[in-house]
Amino acid sequence: MKKILAAVSAALLLGVSASAVSEYDSLYDIDNTKIAYGMGVETDSENRPLGAIDAQRKYGDKGALFIGDGDVKRLWLTFDEGYENGYTAEILDTLKEKNVRAVFFVTYDYAVKNPELIRRMIDEGHTVGNHTFSHPSLPDCSPDELYNELSQLHEYIREEFDYEMYVMRPPMGEFSERVLKCAADMGYTTVLWSFAYPDWDVNAQPEKSAAYEKITSKTHSGAVYLLHAVSETNTAILGDVIDYWRENGYIITPM
Repeated sequence: MKKILAAVSAALLLGVSASAVSEYDSLYDIDNTKIAYGMGVETDSENRPLGAIDAQRKYGDKGALFIGDGDVKRLWLTFDEGYENGYTAEILDTLKEKNVRAVFFVTYDYAVKNPELIRRMIDEGHTVGNHTFSHPSLPDCSPDELYNELSQLHEYIREEFDYEMYVMRPPMGEFSERVLKCAADMGYTTVLWSFAYPDWDVNAQPEKSAAYEKITSKTHSGAVYLLHAVSETNTAILGDVIDYWRENGYIITPM
């Protein structure tokens, strides 16, 4: 990974097209068919989404995580951070109170504008994940653009916060085998999800009791929860959701 990042940095500093870096060449031969991921609504007898299970079987060996082991009552809590809407500090307060470690997927713009929140995430033991430099659909990127979307944010977080990211989430859940291969070559696990719901529209926030019921009713072993930190509703119900999971025997583990 260091070799690749060093090569990319050198190419950028010298003004050389990243496509000239030999590490990119093999990506042109990898299937770049865009996959717009969604786990669907069908579940098995253990409440595990069939779409996530199928995706894990198909792409798990390529460095992707959609859903974890169903034999363990474990789940992961992740937040996407496209921009700051004033709720992340409160989310962090709740996580600290409940002694829970979560994953925050951030973009370059978010990191630059909110360094105090990034520092707090790191200092309080959370995982900071790569949500790309500029939030494009990664299969629409050329191989050099794809590398740059991941490597430039990686370099920034490393230089500014002395932190090495190792998980990434493709914007909009759009990926390809090429995207997975590029991320894996850079040392990343590509993290999708086995639960998400319409929580991102700040002008149409779900009602709190309905959102709580939606989130808790979909609980399953190996769950990867995707929530958006811009959501007032998520912020308000987070502590109660965590309590529900624990009362029902689930552990919330860091990545």
